Amino acid sequence: MAGNNSAEIRVAGTGKLYVADVGTAAPTTFGADSATDWAGWTDLGLTTGDGVTFSKKDKLEAIDSWQSVSPVHYIYSSRDLSLKFSMLQFNEETLPFFMGGGDVAAEGTPGDTYRYDIAERPYADARALGLEFTDVKAGGTTVVKYRFIIPRGQVTASDDIKLARKAAAQLGVTFSAMSNGDGKPLASFIMKDSQYSTTV
Repeated sequence: MAGNNSAEIRVAGTGKLYVADVGTAAPTTFGADSATDWAGWTDLGLTTGDGVTFSKKDKLEAIDSWQSVSPVHYIYSSRDLSLKFSMLQFNEETLPFFMGGGDVAAEGTPGDTYRYDIAERPYADARALGLEFTDVKAGGTTVVKYRFIIPRGQVTASDDIKLARKAAAQLGVTFSAMSNGDGKPLASFIMKDSQYSTTV
């Protein structure tokens, strides 16, 4: 409900990012173990302390008229919904995700050498992306969990990888939502949060 209520302030204390094939069902229950809830999804592992930047930008086109100096109407021409984050782990899931698809394959016979080829030209690499964060309130008695699901999207921008002696290399990406079909949501929030109840 409206008004000052500090119980509705959310801090994303810890979080996880998951990827899956397009069409993978999003978890709708909140069990004791999040890994079990996210069965069928791949955990992208450690990310930087900056967390995730959520961006929603709607582009409006103004309709002008001869009779008015102000617009008389607006038309929505586009919607951009994206998550930006940086992965800290390099493995068979994160590197292809950053680079735009493909697979890591064993190179030779030792068992500790692998190869990843970057394609000559980019190909579509549509995925489902899931975000979960937890906010534990004072005393640890109240746990609030938020999930944000993009059922279909792809990496639309990749940050530069800086290789330096005093810092961990990072795989920074921007993942943008794409239409999943007429009438289907572009993305969804699923919350374990009693503050949304009208009776609170």
